[in-house]
Amino acid sequence: MTRKRKIILTGLVSLVLPLYGQHLPYQDPSLSSLERARDLCSRLTLREKSKLMRNGSPAIPRLGIPQFEWWNEGLHGIARNGFATVFPENTGMAASFDDALLYQVFTVVSTEAVAKANIARNSGNIGRYQGVSIWTPNINIFRDPRWGRGMETYGEDPYLTSRMGIAVVDGLQGQPWQQDLKPLTQKPHYYKTLSCVKHFAIHSGPEWNRHVFNLEDLPERDLWETYLPAFKALTTIGNVREVMCAYQRFDGQPCCGNTRLLGQILRDEWKYDGLVVSDCGAISDFFKEGHHHVVNTPSEASAQAVGAGTDVECGAVYGSLPDAVSKGLINEAKIDTSVVRLLKARFEVGDFDDETRVP
Repeated sequence: MTRKRKIILTGLVSLVLPLYGQHLPYQDPSLSSLERARDLCSRLTLREKSKLMRNGSPAIPRLGIPQFEWWNEGLHGIARNGFATVFPENTGMAASFDDALLYQVFTVVSTEAVAKANIARNSGNIGRYQGVSIWTPNINIFRDPRWGRGMETYGEDPYLTSRMGIAVVDGLQGQPWQQDLKPLTQKPHYYKTLSCVKHFAIHSGPEWNRHVFNLEDLPERDLWETYLPAFKALTTIGNVREVMCAYQRFDGQPCCGNTRLLGQILRDEWKYDGLVVSDCGAISDFFKEGHHHVVNTPSEASAQAVGAGTDVECGAVYGSLPDAVSKGLINEAKIDTSVVRLLKARFEVGDFDDETRVP
């Protein structure tokens, strides 16, 4: 072996050995999920961060990061993933007025979700609808029977929606049932799945114009007494780990780039510490002709969405984030805030830990 080749080989080994020869902080299950997320984020390149911020998140072998899929559905049973128990539609379950029953129902849903996710993971490929991030419940208020997705909700009453929604979240995440609607005092070491409340906010149909509609002049009383109570309950009491932002605009800003909804209300007033995920294709609405078209390019759209607080995109626009940074539209520190949130959620569900540690 020549001296030059020996130097190159020694250098390569020195880069690889740290991952195998020592225990890096993010690999230590005794640390908090937040500590592990911050450490792992610091080791990622900007391009790797942008890949992790999309729903179909690829593996990053050099850091031992497994593949992850954020998009799964379970409104009344695991959907689009083979045989599963199917329960009544959500308005039917709400008509029971029995939140204890819903807790039992969604305990079954989460058990089946975990079982199917384990099968997918062991196969070496996790596809859409096969992960442990469940985009449920839909806690929008059902005000007009012409809305074709109204059956996904728990009806028109904010209080009933809050009670049913918390039971659903508890069943999905493996939390003790909060019958008295008091905040959790003890969180599980690992969540069973990650529940996601949607669509934040003020979305009650119709579907046909959701990619262009701008909701203006909504009375503040209607905002706070009708549309927001269930979201407030599930983020402050229910400990839900994901919030999905809606398609439409509110006071001129798309909900997934809305500084009042995602910043002032969700983060500042409610102190929500989970992650925000976009509805599918919502970020591309920012720049598409004939849609919201509030900006002109994917880079501007991704910068606006991440800047407002949307951490994970269902779509592919976040691939432009490195370009947005190079153009000065957003700084990498803001992207790190989102990456830490999404990695924290993955650590909370045991995604990086040995399966013998995770129930």
